[in-house]
Amino acid sequence: MNDNQTPLRRASWAALVYLIAGVAWIAFSDSVAEAWFPDPETLSVVQTWKGFFFVLTTGLVLFAVLFRQLAKDRALLSLQHSQRQALRNRERQLQVLMDNLPGMAYRCRYDPQWTMLFVSQGCASLTGYEPEELIENRVTSYASLMDDEDSERIFCEVKAALANDESFSLEYGLTCKDGSRIWVWERGRGVEEDDGTIVLEGIVLDITDRKELETELEELATRDPLTGLFNRREMSKVLEEELERARRYQRPMALLWIDFDHFKDVNDTYGHAAGDSVLRSVSRLLLGSVRSVDSVGRFGGEEFVIVLPEMDLDEARDTAERLRRRVVEAPQPLGDGNTVPLTISVGVAVYPEHAQNAAALCAAADKAMYLAKDRGRNCVAMAHLHDQVHNES
Repeated sequence: MNDNQTPLRRASWAALVYLIAGVAWIAFSDSVAEAWFPDPETLSVVQTWKGFFFVLTTGLVLFAVLFRQLAKDRALLSLQHSQRQALRNRERQLQVLMDNLPGMAYRCRYDPQWTMLFVSQGCASLTGYEPEELIENRVTSYASLMDDEDSERIFCEVKAALANDESFSLEYGLTCKDGSRIWVWERGRGVEEDDGTIVLEGIVLDITDRKELETELEELATRDPLTGLFNRREMSKVLEEELERARRYQRPMALLWIDFDHFKDVNDTYGHAAGDSVLRSVSRLLLGSVRSVDSVGRFGGEEFVIVLPEMDLDEARDTAERLRRRVVEAPQPLGDGNTVPLTISVGVAVYPEHAQNAAALCAAADKAMYLAKDRGRNCVAMAHLHDQVHNES
């Protein structure tokens, strides 16, 4: 293939050499024969045999040349046939592999639309689009399935990977043909074509189940499993963050510490399942009775904490009293169609009047809650203000 001699040129050279050899044979062999055999009859016999010898020699040379060329052609054809068979086998194996991938394999241009040049059959089950609909953006582009902010981030990450000649791994959301949303993980690499352009090759897998599990685990790490409210650790984190914000902007912040009165009697009388039903119901009531900026959490057992950003002492006392009245006015369901009356004792502590840090604020609110218990329960008590106890019905 690298030889510059074309078939026509090589054939012309062979014909020219044959003509020169033939002319030289005829010219010189006749002169030699006449010199060696002056007798006409002998010369005639020699000329005849000389012709036979020329034909035999050229025939043998032609046979050798043709045999050598045909043998090479046969070997080349056999090699090409074997290579085609091997290529077909590999293509079939590759097609089976791609068709059975849990996601899709792709080959696309490195452009803002991620123009697909090849997409495996897994595309249909992944996105709802047939491969032909995405190839060359016939129906829609792959980029249109992504969120705009994801497209910009992905383009930057791929650009950085190509600059370092590295593969890239991405996670992003896709909108499928039916409008549903999925999460995918993509692994790919840039490949340079013969003309110097860059294309991307890789696979895309559905990781929606994994992302949902991660979200569920995050929820379990921050939420109380019974009530769905923030757990103790997350509420402590929220409290620290709100205290830091209150210090920075020199704003007040209130903390309510709530404990159910005689809740043990509910568990002992109606059972723990009924007690759990009451806890869930009161949790929903408290969550629906505060602002969207407020945070409600369960510290453990029947103790609840509410963080009230930018709320001063008077507002916090009024909020606590309003919550106390709402619990009193709403009998709580036991889960069997019956209800039970319930009251709460609330301790209120406010930054910066009662404490300067989270631990001290919690201690002040907790102490105020026990003060409310000592005053007869079903009331609100302010931290360090023992005479301000409200018990309005």
